Amino acid sequence: MWVPPEDKDPILLMAPTRKSVALFGAVNLRDGKLVTHFEKKFNAMTFRDFLTILLRHRRTRKIVILLDNAKYHHAVILRPFLKNHRERLALEFLPAYSPELNPIERVWKLTRKLCTHNTYLEKLETLVDAVAREHTIWNVPNDTLRKLCCII
Repeated sequence: MWVPPEDKDPILLMAPTRKSVALFGAVNLRDGKLVTHFEKKFNAMTFRDFLTILLRHRRTRKIVILLDNAKYHHAVILRPFLKNHRERLALEFLPAYSPELNPIERVWKLTRKLCTHNTYLEKLETLVDAVAREHTIWNVPNDTLRKLCCII
C-alpha cells in the first residue's frame, strides 16, 4: 500500500488466529438459490453430510454438482452413498486448476466482497455470523446469484 510521505503510516487491525471453519455451498443455476453448510473441517464425511442436505432441497429432478478435484470428493467411503443415490445425484469434476469454471467460486468472491472487505472481524464467530446472514438472504431464489452464475 502506498502512503504519501507526509502522512503517517496507517495502522491496520488484524486478528491473528489460525482458527478456521469449512463452508460447503451449492448454487442452483436456474433460480440462484444458495444452499450452504458450515462444518469444522473438510473431509469425506462432512461432504457426504452436505450432499444429504442438498438431496433434501431437491426432491424430483436429478442434481448435477460441479466439483473441483479435492481428495475428499473422490473418497472411497463415498462410493456406497453415491451408488445409493445415483438416480438423484451426479458428480461432475472440472479440470484441474480451473476455478473460473465453477459457478460457486463467483458466489464465494461476492461473499468476501460483501462480508469481509474493509471490515475488522475480531472473532471467527463474527465472520461466520456475517457470512451466514448474507447467505440467508440468498437461501431463496434470487436474481443476484442467478445473474452472477449465469452460464448462457
